[in-house]
Amino acid sequence: MKKLIVTADLHGSYSSWLTLKNLLGPLDELVIAGDLFDTKYGNFTHIDFQPESIKKDLTNFNHRFYYVYGNCDSLSFFPGFETFLEFSCFNKKFFLSHGHRSCTYSSNIDIIIQGHTHLSFLEKRNGQIFMNPGSITCPRNGIYTYGVIENNCASLIELKTGNKIVSINL
Repeated sequence: MKKLIVTADLHGSYSSWLTLKNLLGPLDELVIAGDLFDTKYGNFTHIDFQPESIKKDLTNFNHRFYYVYGNCDSLSFFPGFETFLEFSCFNKKFFLSHGHRSCTYSSNIDIIIQGHTHLSFLEKRNGQIFMNPGSITCPRNGIYTYGVIENNCASLIELKTGNKIVSINL
């Protein structure tokens, strides 16, 4: 059964990228809410900072993925994407942005996904679901998290334990 695996703020960490790839099942799709590469401010001397390796992996990536630029991503490093994206999945309309800029989205959007804060949250307001998957690289609260969206629910998962932190029915 297909799932969306949702993440943000990998900041060029190749070990986090490999972890993320291992979370994907054969039918799963990947949603990345920005700062995947961090080629603006990244630590080019750190051994795990490998945006080129992530970029190379994406050229042969076997999963559908949805990606938007974050404030630390250089558009010229991985051209062809935008700072926000609307798409549909599970008969729901999604709005994806990094969250570092104000964005407007229509009232017919069901699920809004943003990153940027490195803090996970999941809530439902006025019929819309808001998700920030947190970060599996450098969470600001020390809890490494990612999101999962399936046919009937959205969840935040703690990476180290695999436990659901919170879930909301779609």
